[in-house]
Amino acid sequence: MKSSVLTRYRVMAYVTGVLLIALTLSVIAEYVLDINGASKVTGIVGFAHGWLYVVYLVFAFDLCNKAKWPLSRMAWVLLAGTVPTAAFFVERRVTRELGPKVVVRERAEPVKV
Repeated sequence: MKSSVLTRYRVMAYVTGVLLIALTLSVIAEYVLDINGASKVTGIVGFAHGWLYVVYLVFAFDLCNKAKWPLSRMAWVLLAGTVPTAAFFVERRVTRELGPKVVVRERAEPVKV
């Protein structure tokens, strides 16, 4: 597995996590606090999170597939983008586990010229 697979997963985990927090706050502003204009923000952030979550799913699935994780563990990683702040904790755990394996693997591969 290359470090680019882990890096793109990490970036999308953070993007998905930040957008989900923003979406949660905008929904609270719209429905609980009844702030004018919050529905527009909710629509925009919700749309962005929805599409970028699909990208997150693709990258996370690719990472889990290359790590040869079982379906139950893969589901845990894929669903992390649906619970506010969960993506940050899951990303950290995945990085701690797979990071050293990626570095060792890259050192073992010969340099292609």
